[in-house]
Amino acid sequence: MTSKRKQAHDDSRKLQEAREARQRAMRIDLANPRALFNLGSTQAGLGQWLKAAGLFRQVLALEPGHIDASIGLANCLMKQGDPGSAETTLKGVLEVVPGHLEAHEMLIKVHHQQNNPSKIHQEHLRRALFSDGVAGPKAEFEVAHASLVHGEMPLGWDQYEARFEVPGLIHPVRSFTQPRWHGEPFPGRTLLLHYEQGFGDTLMFVRYAPMVKALGGKVLLVAQAPLADLVATCGGIDEVIPANRPLPDFDLHLPLLSLPRIFRTDLDSIPAEIPYLDVPDQVPNRQRIAEILSTSEGQIRIGLVWAGSSTHKRDGERSIPPALLAPLGALPEVAWHSFQLGATGDVPLPGLVSLDPCIRNFSDTAYALSGMQLVITVDTALAHLAGALGIPTLLLVSFLPDFRWMLGREDSPWYPTMRIYRQPRLGDWEAVIQQVLADLRGDQDGL
Repeated sequence: MTSKRKQAHDDSRKLQEAREARQRAMRIDLANPRALFNLGSTQAGLGQWLKAAGLFRQVLALEPGHIDASIGLANCLMKQGDPGSAETTLKGVLEVVPGHLEAHEMLIKVHHQQNNPSKIHQEHLRRALFSDGVAGPKAEFEVAHASLVHGEMPLGWDQYEARFEVPGLIHPVRSFTQPRWHGEPFPGRTLLLHYEQGFGDTLMFVRYAPMVKALGGKVLLVAQAPLADLVATCGGIDEVIPANRPLPDFDLHLPLLSLPRIFRTDLDSIPAEIPYLDVPDQVPNRQRIAEILSTSEGQIRIGLVWAGSSTHKRDGERSIPPALLAPLGALPEVAWHSFQLGATGDVPLPGLVSLDPCIRNFSDTAYALSGMQLVITVDTALAHLAGALGIPTLLLVSFLPDFRWMLGREDSPWYPTMRIYRQPRLGDWEAVIQQVLADLRGDQDGL
């Protein structure tokens, strides 16, 4: 069992054990709001929204002012596709606690679900930001996401700097004695750029390296070890240091995700010349991958990813149950290639070939992607890699997208070869797959 599969299995087992323990506690005292609430939270963690909602309602019947139960109930109502009732519940919370940040954040999602995102900025996050006892980095960070999802740049990049003040958001946390770079020319000096957050963030924002290099001397990059060889193909970088290696001397530093702010990026100035990454010279499993690809000569090769990391806090929203991909099997003359690492569940596509056994790092992945005519993927690091390599990509995003995909667009100004397919309703992947199928049937001759 792979480490990711084992982690998912262990997490599920722990939730099941917690549910059984809390059910035993309830049998002892059926009128205990805390026991009911804990069991409701566990049921919600298992995706049992109807059961969880019933338990939260029992808590509220016993203790009408239980704010956490109201928040839990609103979340269940959203997941069940009842945003109107969720909104009523959340407004009840705000009548009692006007500055409750989580309630404001959830109302944002409710308005998305009701196809009414225009309320986001003015009515909720900004109100939360200036409410007594709420104003602070967390609210500012949420405002940043709302700004960026609406394409409001560079305002959003300024607000996004609040992430450094919110505990737990930045991984890894670094503290340097050298000063931060503020965008000034730095001839004769060395600037250290360093990654933060996930693989996709590094792949997305390393594109700024040539712009940095044009302003000064030596440019170093600290990158996650599995990405080191790949990001070294980006122009403007003099040396890549894998994260597990000692750092050389440097004069200035800056995290990668602060570069859009430095360059005052807006929708018209996103550096989107692709490809800005290339397949490295050294690909550990080049021969094995080439042998797999040689078996599908003359067919349309399509790469597929249907799930992200199970440890991602929004993985349940962005990943697609494999069975829902079945309609794509109607496409003729397609050689399906799975880039899903540690895949679980049967994928009902004819002749699907898994590349998992021969992909050990991102250099392998890049080489395998270079043999695809098309990539279909959910919001994962592979989407960024395919976009950075200039490979035609269909990105499947949830109803509540990450800020970088914005709202209502079928294109991405970050990746010119990407087409975005969005859920029309929360959780509706079936409609997304049907639209992809319809478009590919029309486009297949041109692939």
